[in-house]
Amino acid sequence: MPPIETIQKELRSAGLDGWLFYDFRHRDPIASRVLGLNGTGMGSRRWFYLIPSRGTPRKLVHRIEAGMLDSLPGRKLVYGSLDELNKHLPHLIGRARKVAMQYSPRNAIPYVSLVDAGTVEMIRAQGCAVVSSADLVQRFEACWSAEQFQSHLEAGKVIDRVVQEAFAHAAAQVRAKANLVEYELQQWILEKFRANSIITDEPPIVAVGPHSGDPHYEPSAAKSAPIREGDLLLLDVWGKLARPGSVYYDITWVGYLGATIPGKYERIFKHVREARDRAIAFIRQELPKGRAVKGWQVDRVAREVISEAGYGKYFVHRTGHSIGQEVHGNGANMDSLETHDSRTILPRTCFSIEPGIYLKEFGIRSEVNVYIEGREARVTGPMQTGILPLLS
Repeated sequence: MPPIETIQKELRSAGLDGWLFYDFRHRDPIASRVLGLNGTGMGSRRWFYLIPSRGTPRKLVHRIEAGMLDSLPGRKLVYGSLDELNKHLPHLIGRARKVAMQYSPRNAIPYVSLVDAGTVEMIRAQGCAVVSSADLVQRFEACWSAEQFQSHLEAGKVIDRVVQEAFAHAAAQVRAKANLVEYELQQWILEKFRANSIITDEPPIVAVGPHSGDPHYEPSAAKSAPIREGDLLLLDVWGKLARPGSVYYDITWVGYLGATIPGKYERIFKHVREARDRAIAFIRQELPKGRAVKGWQVDRVAREVISEAGYGKYFVHRTGHSIGQEVHGNGANMDSLETHDSRTILPRTCFSIEPGIYLKEFGIRSEVNVYIEGREARVTGPMQTGILPLLS
């Protein structure tokens, strides 16, 4: 957990009276991580924790789970009945008239929209305005430590190697006329992960043909296409080190199971690559000038490239997402499509840049990770410059 004084300084800078954390049944992993609770305790009763912009924090816990927040500093209020909860709420809020919660107006940023509407109503009934904690969350939950950045690089070295080995394995199986299907290659990658102490929340995407045109295609044992000569093969692979606090590395590469890349694939990849590179160039152009770069702006730059090429309606996915201890982290997303992410990209945060064109016959995506070091944007792994000819 960051020092209380550090959070309070940020609250004062933002013109807020406090940051009010609330949880029930561990619905808010952000609260758990920021406060250093690590998801411990039963969590079967509601609790509140207010960090005021000045002074001592206050907590409100249920009598049955009175020790839930004992690891945190502050004065404790205890309730049992609903009447007691309502009686203590004014003392919890105190003189605060504007607090941040894990709430997003009109669910604009769903990643931080974790407090239910009824609880927000309870706080507003105390004469206290509730605003989004999205910027605070990004600063205290999405910014990496030096150790986390190193864990990202270490995971990246393994994952980059496994992706190239997976392409080579697929090519070898095709040459041998073996009956390799998407699901089997996915499981082959996961076995490599286990052997190298890499973990993942979900298995990688392995897609050929029309399946590559589905951004979130999931092969399974029951539904999986064969991988054959002449196929475009897309691998979207993410993982992190199997140790506490580690963060993800997430990339997408494409290969062709043949010696000469067909022109239809090369043309689409060229547009995708240009969108990726122009989005990165925009960030690198703006940051050294001290300009704030918003997530939606980066998405707009990439989207314009693909729209100008005539494929705008086939770019059905945002340009990128925040990366953290979860593969989809809680920092700014590169998004002006699914949402309008107006958050500023902060130093020590990481996100993907992954434009794609998703046609009915096939899809192509190129994904890299970008880490912000001061006013510099660092791509943390290799960048694919052309579709890999796998049978050359």
